[in-house]
Amino acid sequence: MAAPGLGSWAHATLEPAPLPSQRPVAPVVAPADLWERIERGLAMPDLDDERVAQWERWYGSRPDYLQRMADRASKYLFHIVEEIERRGLPLELALLPFIESAFNPQAVSHAKAAGMWQFMPATGKHFDLKQNAFRDDRRDVLASTRAALDYLERLHRMFGDWHLALAAYNWGEGNVQRAIRRNQAAGLPTGYLDLRMPDETRHYVPKLQAMENLVKSHRHAGVRLPVIGNHPFFDTVTIDRDLDVAVIARLAGISEADFHTLNPSHRQPIVMAAGTPEILLPWDNALQFTERLRRYDGPTASWTAWRVPRDMTPAQAAQHLGWDEHALRELNRVPPRMRLKAGSTILVPREGALDRDVPEHLADNGQLLLAPDRPPVRSVRVKVRPGDTVATVARRYRVSAQQVAEWNRLNPGAKLRAGQTLVVQLPAKTTTAHARDTRKTTARAAKRGSAAQTAAGAKKRSPSSPTVRTAQSGVR
Repeated sequence: MAAPGLGSWAHATLEPAPLPSQRPVAPVVAPADLWERIERGLAMPDLDDERVAQWERWYGSRPDYLQRMADRASKYLFHIVEEIERRGLPLELALLPFIESAFNPQAVSHAKAAGMWQFMPATGKHFDLKQNAFRDDRRDVLASTRAALDYLERLHRMFGDWHLALAAYNWGEGNVQRAIRRNQAAGLPTGYLDLRMPDETRHYVPKLQAMENLVKSHRHAGVRLPVIGNHPFFDTVTIDRDLDVAVIARLAGISEADFHTLNPSHRQPIVMAAGTPEILLPWDNALQFTERLRRYDGPTASWTAWRVPRDMTPAQAAQHLGWDEHALRELNRVPPRMRLKAGSTILVPREGALDRDVPEHLADNGQLLLAPDRPPVRSVRVKVRPGDTVATVARRYRVSAQQVAEWNRLNPGAKLRAGQTLVVQLPAKTTTAHARDTRKTTARAAKRGSAAQTAAGAKKRSPSSPTVRTAQSGVR
């Protein structure tokens, strides 16, 4: 019998024999619904607390509120889930902005925490979230999410427990540490439910678990969460020059409101490339923007930053720049009766010598520094006259008795002695003239009073004597 050919032999020997236990492997299919993806990544232990059910009922009775939150979340949630999974963290953290801000990046608390992750100003600075005249990175979708996850990871390493880490995120790590030490000193347990804490923090984790339970049961319970697709809502676009928000919106084919929804950190009508080299645009508009910008040859930026060289009123700054004072105040949000301090950075028209992109040090650190617009004053030393009180001195110089008392460290009812020296502060430009006019007025009044007294005395002495009519006496 002829030997088999090489091809047949190779085919016969390379074909593996099926193993008895081998079964076909089912393909991994990514869920189409982002809620299902979140549900698969929930990993925190459940909290045995009646407050969880209380918050489930609260959310369940407010479907419109849930709808509004979910609508806002639909723009940001995919990115947050991606970042959490990349770090290997539990996906309960993706629900935290529901509790912190109802997923509103413009939210500001009574304590001045801002953004959907609710960073306090000092904590934001610690995590490199810039807060200046032009932007507040606590509201930035990418920067605030990065900072929040950095902070939560650090807190989990510190406490070794996600419930305590969440309590510290809400209440502050120092407060949680002190509460733990108090319980340790008393021989008590140190879990989340064992510590004494404010009501807000006591309800914080139960609220999060209530949201988690709604995600797990929304397909079966009466509460319906709107579908959020398991795909990106926005794309990141890098810019290399300053751009007006209006130009970005026009080239991207979106409204300025839509731009600010994805880029809520920007406080001004311009994006400064040196400070924010990345902008977010809806996924379907990002490529269109890039292509249109490449071909665009019109003006890209109408504004630039200018550092105020010395203390100035808005009127003085506008005159220096050849600009309108009202426009300067409105664009830079300068309140009435306030002046610009030296070193303050404001937005001004980009023209002439100021036709340039904003440099990095101003884009990152520019601050609007204001002070009350009080006229300059000059201290004047005055002598107390016989019979003077703090009030009469104040009236003489058209100031308040309280001011005279404060300037001289006196009680408003203090007794004064003739010849005593007091300090009075008057507007610098009118101090000398005002003081001179005041002295003249006082002298004329004294002279009239003296003349009247003399005439009265004469009448008493000589009732029959004729009246002397003179211009000085004013008697007619």
